[in-house]
Amino acid sequence: MRISVLLLALCAALPAAAQWTLPEVVRRAGERNPGVKAAFEQAAAAASGVRLARTAWLPQGDFLVQTNAATRNNVFGMLLPQRVIAPISGPPVAESKAKMVFGTAAGVLVAWEPFDLGRRAARLAAADAERQHAERRLLRERFEVEAAAADAFFSVVAADQLAAAARAGLDRARALEFVTAKLAEAGLKPGADAARARAERAAAEAALIQAEQAARMARAALSGITGDEPAAVKPQAARLLGPAGVVAATAAAHPRHAEQQAAATAAEARRQELAVAWRPRFEVQGALYGRGTGANSDLTSSGPPQGLYPNFYNWGLGLTVTFPFLDSPANRARQEAESHRAAAETARLRQIAIELKAQVETARATIEAAERLSATTPVQLEAARAAHEQAQARYRSGLTGIVEVADAQRQLAQAEIDDSLARLGVWRALLALAVAQGDLAPFLEAVER
Repeated sequence: MRISVLLLALCAALPAAAQWTLPEVVRRAGERNPGVKAAFEQAAAAASGVRLARTAWLPQGDFLVQTNAATRNNVFGMLLPQRVIAPISGPPVAESKAKMVFGTAAGVLVAWEPFDLGRRAARLAAADAERQHAERRLLRERFEVEAAAADAFFSVVAADQLAAAARAGLDRARALEFVTAKLAEAGLKPGADAARARAERAAAEAALIQAEQAARMARAALSGITGDEPAAVKPQAARLLGPAGVVAATAAAHPRHAEQQAAATAAEARRQELAVAWRPRFEVQGALYGRGTGANSDLTSSGPPQGLYPNFYNWGLGLTVTFPFLDSPANRARQEAESHRAAAETARLRQIAIELKAQVETARATIEAAERLSATTPVQLEAARAAHEQAQARYRSGLTGIVEVADAQRQLAQAEIDDSLARLGVWRALLALAVAQGDLAPFLEAVER
């Protein structure tokens, strides 16, 4: 007895399963979907790229410390720049020896570009354009996830309505089976009527099984967007089964269009960056370094501690100009390729504008048809209910057979489904218009009213 009381108390203490409204589902999807999180991190990385581009105005400095043990053999001659042979300083020697000496080096080199002929500004503009593109991509990704969550929510509500209609149909089929069986036992109806009633009940059970399966699948689809367990999906759909509200017009740009506009801008910024990449570089350089060696100028060698610490120091200041004049053909080719990419992004922008306009017109046509349909289904439902009652009365009085009653039950179940889905269809059409216009806020506000 005490265990039962304790279990009841624990159950009472547990919070009731919350029912989700459509705005709540949209919010959860936008905050918890992994795709939105990935887009957010990409936008953050692009913002870091802008900060990196700004560091190009800062001086560059390198500090070096080196200690080595090596031979001192040196020869006349020049080597072209390469990465294999280590450079060596000092006078040439008469013969090659394997004797090594110690050497050290430590120094600092600071370089700064006082002016760059627009290269750093172009690089910063390109990085900022990429940042804006990534941010627009984040907004588009979040919008599409939220729109998918809203559509999946409608699928769950529609599946629940189908399941509710199937349960009502099963209840009516069971009632008909019970009445028919009693009448057949009393000899007032033939046994074939009882068999037909059992068949109708079995068909109603099969319809309910299929409807419940569809409801579970719809919940699984929604949970795949929000990241919740399918069993936790409990939609609150009373508002969506009533008359549709008025959705305010929106003037916001569609996220797809805004993202593509940013992509075209980023491509043009990259082309502008390439256009100034060939310009000369001017660097003010300052160096301070010290070297130590165990090699003497008379070709003799000194042992430690000579060579283990810097004992000769130098400093220098200068202006270095670097002009990669032979890079012009390659740079022109890169500019041409980027120009074609920018033209492609602009063409996609025009294509998206055309597609969005067509989607808006399609959604408006769907809304008009859904509103007209929702005005006819209540009449059909009322007529189906009256026909069902009349068929039952005629069957009980012996004026008709069970076939008429079974047909009336099916028509009533279908009319119930059509009526609930017609009201839901108006809301769903309004959602399609909001998705085509690129702004869910006015639609969600209408749902909450």
